[in-house]
Amino acid sequence: MRLAVTGGKGGVGKSTVAYNVGAALDAVVVDADLGMADLPPRRGPDLHDVLAGRASPLEAVSEEGPVALLPCGRSLAGVRTADPTALVDVVKTVERHYGTAVIDSPAGLRCDAGLALFAAEACLLVTQPERAALADAIRARELARAVETPLARIVLNRVPVCSDGSRLDSLETALGGPVSQIPDSAVVRRAQRSGLPVRTLEPESPAAEAFDSLCRELVAALAL
Repeated sequence: MRLAVTGGKGGVGKSTVAYNVGAALDAVVVDADLGMADLPPRRGPDLHDVLAGRASPLEAVSEEGPVALLPCGRSLAGVRTADPTALVDVVKTVERHYGTAVIDSPAGLRCDAGLALFAAEACLLVTQPERAALADAIRARELARAVETPLARIVLNRVPVCSDGSRLDSLETALGGPVSQIPDSAVVRRAQRSGLPVRTLEPESPAAEAFDSLCRELVAALAL
C-alpha cells in the first residue's frame, strides 16, 4: 500500500501524523517534501540523491531509528538536481520491498504535492479546527480528486481537550470522508523534539491511543 499524508496548509502537523502512522503500520515513511523536509534526518543518501540518480531507493532507506525512513535532503543544490517526476517509481520500489510506504507530502498545492498524491493509492488529509486550515483542506481534497487518489480518512489534528466534537458532521460532509481526531498534547510535542513516535515515548497516553485508533481504522478501510 502507498499512502500519502497531505494537507493544504503548512503547520497542521502533517509530518507528525505521517511519522506516527508509519510507526503504527510498520511502514517506511518517505519524506517527499523536497524543499522543506521536516522529518528527522538520517545518515547516508537521501531522496535528493535518489531523484538525481546518485543512489537507489533501497540504499536510501534508513532503518536505524524507531521508524524506517527514506529521508529528504535539506540543501538547495539537492533540490535543483532532483527530478521530482521519478518519485512515483521510487515509492513503488519502496512498497514492493517493504509492503507499505507512507508519503509525507509537501504543504500547499504545488505540483510536487500533486506528484506525492499521484504516487499514492490512497491519502490521509490532515487539517486543524481552524478556518484557514479547513479552507486549505478543501482545496487539497480537490487536488486529490483531480489526480484520482481516494481519500482514506480525514485527520483533525491538535483538537483541544475541551472540544465537543460538534464540527465532525459538517467536516465529513465538506470533505467527503470519515474523520479521526488527534488531541492537542504536550506528549506529541515532546515526541517531536525527541524524534520518536508517540507510542514509543508514552504508549498509554491519549495521543498514542488516538494514533493507534486511527491506524486500526486505516487497516480496516484499506485491508492492510
